[in-house]
Amino acid sequence: MIDLHCHILPNIDDGPMNEKSSLIMLNQAVEEGIDTIVVTPHRNSKYKATVEEIRSKLDLLQRTISDNEIPIALLPGQEIRVYGDLLKDYLAGELYAINKSRYLLVEFATSDVPYYAQRLFYDMQCEGLIPIIAHPERNNKIIRHPEILYRFIDEGALAQVTASSVTGNFGKKIQKFTFQLLEANLAHFISGDAHDVSYRDFRMKLAFKILGEKYGQNYIQCLDDNSRSVLLNERINVGSPKKIASKKIFFNL
Repeated sequence: MIDLHCHILPNIDDGPMNEKSSLIMLNQAVEEGIDTIVVTPHRNSKYKATVEEIRSKLDLLQRTISDNEIPIALLPGQEIRVYGDLLKDYLAGELYAINKSRYLLVEFATSDVPYYAQRLFYDMQCEGLIPIIAHPERNNKIIRHPEILYRFIDEGALAQVTASSVTGNFGKKIQKFTFQLLEANLAHFISGDAHDVSYRDFRMKLAFKILGEKYGQNYIQCLDDNSRSVLLNERINVGSPKKIASKKIFFNL
């Protein structure tokens, strides 16, 4: 199992504070059936780890994996809060794509989507890059106006929902919306977005169990294939997105 979104590097963002905590997370990941993790520390107004710092922390954690014989591969990445100079900074070598591929994991603030995001995504794709929007199911503006996400996906972006959203750990309303996104081809990956081993743990095994029971094993295989294609820097063939009627969203946000 591949996890494209994980805050497991120690003392770099709001994930584990030390190597021991990272080791505990790694062991939990093995129990979840995860064999490959893309490390995605935050890049936002609060956390500004450089590419060099990420690489250094990753190398240290790789040695911990080797010393403890943990059967997990770690790959570089970053979760980048959308901002105006994102593309400029990426082209200058200041941001990490997922495993140095064409795919960048990006996120919005919880309550809003910047007015310039559509143009930014267009410019990124003109440079051969593909944005993967992290956890849109938890963005209040997208919840109220799902047509925003539809427009992004229809124009070539992709999206990733969190395993804990599938399992209902963020609440039944978020869970319901997550299923609607998946059914409308508005989400293409399931990732853990783990920060620790308690409240923000992986929950990948349970999420895939739920999805397998709900949509079948072929659907699970498609999700896994999508993640693998990202790591291999291959194009992903996804179904046509469908609009979600606002009247089907039972939120009062």
